[in-house]
Amino acid sequence: MKHANISIFVPHIGCPHMCSFCNQHTISGTQKAPAKDDVQRICTKALSEIKSPECTEIAFFGGSFTAIPQNYMIELLESAYEFIGNGKFKGIRISTRPDCITPEILDILRKYGVTSIELGAQSMSDTVLESNERGHTAEDVYKSSDLIKSYGFELGLQMMIGLYKSTIDSEYQTFSAIKNIHPDTVRIYPVVILKNTKLGELYLSGEYKPFDFETVLDISSEFLEKFENIGIKVIKCGLHASEFVENDMIGGFYHPAFRELCENKIYRRKIECKINSNEKNYIFAVNPSCISKATGQNKSNINYFKKQGICIKITGDENIAKYEVELRR
Repeated sequence: MKHANISIFVPHIGCPHMCSFCNQHTISGTQKAPAKDDVQRICTKALSEIKSPECTEIAFFGGSFTAIPQNYMIELLESAYEFIGNGKFKGIRISTRPDCITPEILDILRKYGVTSIELGAQSMSDTVLESNERGHTAEDVYKSSDLIKSYGFELGLQMMIGLYKSTIDSEYQTFSAIKNIHPDTVRIYPVVILKNTKLGELYLSGEYKPFDFETVLDISSEFLEKFENIGIKVIKCGLHASEFVENDMIGGFYHPAFRELCENKIYRRKIECKINSNEKNYIFAVNPSCISKATGQNKSNINYFKKQGICIKITGDENIAKYEVELRR
């Protein structure tokens, strides 16, 4: 059964730092902090509508949940806890900063039914973290991840591709570090440059020169495939589609179907490896659920090869794993 979240956004009130890329009001689409009644109303409505609540988590996103005033954090948790278990929701998911995790906090989270904790690692390069005013180090990510795992929570890590002062090498450094931590889930967020942010100022002044889109797409698609091949589930690739982001974006790498573009790229690479210069017509088999991914958005992969004088057809085979391709003719 597919996992789902009931997203409740807690704005920037919990964050001790304003990171270079952050305009949290734009990301969450709201400036109002939720109260106890809001949580109960959202959860009651969701419980009446969702067919599989046992596969659903109540998710506090938007800010650094464990950095908000503790009384307020407990108030939100108590409100959500009423909707956990006994035929209701699976648990509670929260997102927070790597330097806002302690044993005391984890004891509280466990008491109120939290099942999953996501950390905004963003980068595992201290140079990149400092340049983007994150206020924590890569070591904080390692320590918090170990602590979260020791308590038995599901661990998620978020990474951002293309930050200020990032290099191709530092992106692979971050990938390798996260791979070694081996969280349960990962979110891959290519940087979106928003108005009214430090990153926006650096971009407009010309000091920050982002990677080109194809480079970010290549890196993201490679990481997506590699994470999933080693059993780390990528639960998000690219920011969710949002009119707020689209209105406030001044640069960066936003596309409402970014994951689809990454999956198209994965299949294009796999197909290219099986093409030789002597043949012009090919039939490739993929898992039936992935035919559209292999074909490409608006037949982009088909057209890509067509421009090279190569005709490819895609067929389905249940025995082929996700992201794998077999040459049939």
